[in-house]
Amino acid sequence: MSLFKRSVVSEITNHFSVVLSTLIVVWLSVVLVRLLGEAAAGRIGADVVIGLAAFTTIAALPIILAVSIFIGVLTTVTRNFRESEMVVWFSSGLSLLNWMNPVLRVAVPVAILIASLTLFGTPWANRQIGEYRARFELRSDLSKITPGQFLETEGGARVFFVEGSSQPDGPLGQVFMRILDPDWLTLITASSAETVFEPNGDKFLVLGPGQRYDIKPGSPEMRLSKFDGFGARIESKDGEKSLENAREQTLASRRARPTELLVKDNVPSSLGQLMWRLSVPLAALNLALMAIPLGAVNPRMGRSGDLLIAGLIAMLYLNLINISQGWIIKGKLPFSIGVWLVHSLFALFTVVLLWHRLRVKTPKPPVLPSTA
Repeated sequence: MSLFKRSVVSEITNHFSVVLSTLIVVWLSVVLVRLLGEAAAGRIGADVVIGLAAFTTIAALPIILAVSIFIGVLTTVTRNFRESEMVVWFSSGLSLLNWMNPVLRVAVPVAILIASLTLFGTPWANRQIGEYRARFELRSDLSKITPGQFLETEGGARVFFVEGSSQPDGPLGQVFMRILDPDWLTLITASSAETVFEPNGDKFLVLGPGQRYDIKPGSPEMRLSKFDGFGARIESKDGEKSLENAREQTLASRRARPTELLVKDNVPSSLGQLMWRLSVPLAALNLALMAIPLGAVNPRMGRSGDLLIAGLIAMLYLNLINISQGWIIKGKLPFSIGVWLVHSLFALFTVVLLWHRLRVKTPKPPVLPSTA
């Protein structure tokens, strides 16, 4: 490999790695904040936040990789023009076309990785996300309770608040429960609570000494009762059956459906998702090649305008892919056309842009002074 190719491949790889790591850190930060908010609200368990963040990142990795390779090539080409290194390469007999080989050396492996993720990794990650959330929904109400936090279940019909235990393995602290029935509003307070398992497998929530208030809305009728102990059987759900139903619902989602099943389905919704999975690696290659002429800037001009235009073009490309996917799902665009239409348009745009950068303008003839 020549000195030119080695230097270009090395610089593109370095810029690509920096951009990729930065985008992943930013993405993880946003996802963790959102998931921690859901955990605080009781919609997911705190023990699955890290797992969900990892699977969500895997699902978003194809787009992150495509954007990273585009920015990596763009910044490399732009830096060579800004620091006048392209003058050296041009004087050595090289042109922008010679950049295509080293760019493809980096972009092709990235596109293969993206294809592996979109066809196999992303659907698997989406299935894992669905299963994590389904397992949390199958937990009993007691297992979802976090000491010091309010928890709503059954659409707000039940509200729990439990204080933490004073001992590591001891019973829970003071308990507050609010239960909404069609006719009664029930408030229960107790000094402690613990879970008891019977020999036959039944599970009971046993409350310590406390009080129960039954209030009939819209009526002065009220009942007050005190108890030294109060046991309530925790209704168990058919875990295996419910989990199997949740898996079937997850597979019905086109994002989590395996690629081979999408091909067998041959319906517009499945073809639209298949088109997206094939389009992202092709878009990564197109964006990497498009960054070559987009990065060819005038060193004397400002850098913000060119980078902004390049970013808008990349966003337009990805948005057109999503629009084409929507048209295929709605049956407005055939799959055989939608799978290549956007890529062909932007490939043609890249060729025209390269021709414009490589075109040598004919110098204007000098204006001779008049002899009259």
